[in-house]
Amino acid sequence: MRRASLPLLAGALLLTGCDRPPPEQEARSIDADNPLELAARERGVVRPDAAEPTGVFERAHELGRDALCVVPDGAGRWRFAVSAAFGTGFSCRASGSVAREGDGWRFTFAGVEDCSVVLREEEDELRLPGSLPSQCDSLCPGRASLAGLRLPRASWSVADAKRLQMRDEEGNNTRPCAD
Repeated sequence: MRRASLPLLAGALLLTGCDRPPPEQEARSIDADNPLELAARERGVVRPDAAEPTGVFERAHELGRDALCVVPDGAGRWRFAVSAAFGTGFSCRASGSVAREGDGWRFTFAGVEDCSVVLREEEDELRLPGSLPSQCDSLCPGRASLAGLRLPRASWSVADAKRLQMRDEEGNNTRPCAD
């Protein structure tokens, strides 16, 4: 009896997968106008179809928190603010503009002439190059640098980016990406 039931069980399991559409067809069947889908995209829970840098990138570590917010700033343009912690009272803050460049994003730092880098989002993480142009040395105090900074994406939401708080030079919480 056991030998006969094993093939029957295997056959039943194979048939249960017959109703399931192929993955590519399933992806096409998402109702973009569904209120739950809209709410999930609005909150940054589900990745939108359009590839934009908008959102929050953030990482907590033993020395503090690194964070970056990006918000739209006109057609095909964005602005950003970044903060990296290097221990108690020692951090680096910068801001600037973002524009599409090839398959990446050119981040141009404000207040520092010719200081810009091309970043790519890989596996929902922005990675700054291991070395920055020498013009960017003045972005951070002392020997600190934004070089090699890795920031996982926390949200695709404009609202979250505008609400993101960072500490300023005096230690006060600010919202640098708010309007």
